[in-house]
Amino acid sequence: MTVESVKPGASATTAPGEPPLAGGGVPLLGHGWKLVCDPLAFMAQLRDHGDVVRIRLGPKTVYAVTTPALTGEVALSPDYIIAGPLWESLKDLLGEEGVATANGPLHRRQRRTIQPAFRLDAIPAHGPVMAEEAHALVERWRSGEALDITAESFRVAVRVAARCLMRGSYMDARTERICADLATLFSGMYQRMVVPLGPLYKVPLPANREFNRALADLHVLVDEIVADRRASGQKPDDLLTALLEARDEKGEPIGEQEIHDQVIAILTPGSETVGATVMSLLLVLTEHPEVGDKIHHEVETVVGDRPVAFEDVRKLTYTANVVTETLRLYPAVWVLTRRAVTDTELGGYRIPRGADLIYSPYAIQRDRRSYGRNEEFDPDRWLPERAKDVPKYAMSPFSVGNRKCPSDHFSMAELTLITAAVASAYRFEHAPGSDARARIGITLRPRRLMLRALPR
Repeated sequence: MTVESVKPGASATTAPGEPPLAGGGVPLLGHGWKLVCDPLAFMAQLRDHGDVVRIRLGPKTVYAVTTPALTGEVALSPDYIIAGPLWESLKDLLGEEGVATANGPLHRRQRRTIQPAFRLDAIPAHGPVMAEEAHALVERWRSGEALDITAESFRVAVRVAARCLMRGSYMDARTERICADLATLFSGMYQRMVVPLGPLYKVPLPANREFNRALADLHVLVDEIVADRRASGQKPDDLLTALLEARDEKGEPIGEQEIHDQVIAILTPGSETVGATVMSLLLVLTEHPEVGDKIHHEVETVVGDRPVAFEDVRKLTYTANVVTETLRLYPAVWVLTRRAVTDTELGGYRIPRGADLIYSPYAIQRDRRSYGRNEEFDPDRWLPERAKDVPKYAMSPFSVGNRKCPSDHFSMAELTLITAAVASAYRFEHAPGSDARARIGITLRPRRLMLRALPR
C-alpha cells in the first residue's frame, strides 16, 4: 500500500503553511479505510512524505506526526491535551474523570493520588504476588495441552493488577468476566476511532449489541468491586483504599463517578496493555527459540535451582532487554492522539486550535532512521553502549512527560518476572489454529496465539 502526498510550495520566509496531504482518501471514509485495512503500513509510510502529514478520518482532518523529536514535542507541550479520535472512542469505557482521560488540574491531582502505589520503593511489596501469578502459569501449563495464549495472558495481567492494586479475593470470580468484556470493547473501540460515524453504532446490529452488553457489564463489575470493599470495612494499604479516601481541591471526598472512572482507568488500560505484551513476548519465545535458551541460561546462572523471585529481577539484564525489544517491535499502545488547545506551530507547519493529531509508537520505534536493522529482533541493542545511540523519543512505550504511564516500573518488573519464569521452564511451539498475524485494535497483539509448552 502506498501513500501519495501533495506537498505545498511554501517559501521559508512565509508564514507556516499546511502540511502535505496524504493521497488515497475516499469519499465519506477519508483515510479511515487504510487505517482499517493496513494501519501499521499506512502509519509507517507517512514518514516518507513529511514530518507532519494531513490525513482525513471520515469528515475530520487529522495531523499525523511522524518523527521522534516532534512526537516528543507533542507529548510534552501544554499546547496539546489528551483528546482526539482515540480518546473519544474510549470515552464510553474510561469516562471523563479518570486519570487516563482527565486534563489540567484534575489530572495532576489524580496523579498525586495514585503515584504512591507505583513508587520504586513501593513495588517490592507487590513482588510476591507477581511471582505467585507467574509461577501459577508455569504450573498450569504442565499438562501439555494446546494453550489459548490470549486467555492465559489477559488472565495473568488482570489478576496481578487486581491482587496488587485492589487486594481482595472478591476479584477472583470476576477476572474472567473482565477479560471477556475487555476483548469485546477494545475491538469495537478501534472501529469507532478510525470510522467515526456515531449514528451507525447506535443501530441495533449484533456487533453493536455485543459491544453495549460488554460495556454495561464492565461498569456493573466496577460498581460491585467498590461496593464489596466498602461493605467489608477493610482498608488495606492499596490503590482502592487511596481512591476511597482521596479528597478534592476543597478537601471534600471525591465523587462516586470519579472513583468509578479511576477504578476503570486502573484495571482496563493496564491489564489490556500488559496482557497484549505478554502475548507478544510468548510469540517472540516461540519464533526465536535461541532467545528463550539465553533467558533460561541467565536465570539458571542468577537463581540456581530455586524458582525465580522478584528479588532476582534487577540481575536479569538480558531478560529485561528482551522485554524492552519486544516493547519496541510490538508496542501494545501503537497509536496515540492529542488535540491542540491553541493555534500553534509544529515542524514548521501551522496547527490550528482544535485540530487533532495522531502518531504511532509502532512506526516511530521501527523507523530505519533511528535503528540499524530496524525490523530485526535484537535484545542486545539495549546494552548501555548501544542504547545511547537511540535518538531521544525514538523509544517511548510508556509515553513521556506528565502523561507517562505511572506504572512503567511496575509493569517492567512484572513482565520481566513472567518472561523469566515461563522461558526458564518451557520452550514453545505453535499449536493447530494459531494465527500470529497482528490483531489491530486500540491495542496491538497477535490475532489468535495457540501454543504448546514443551518442558525444558
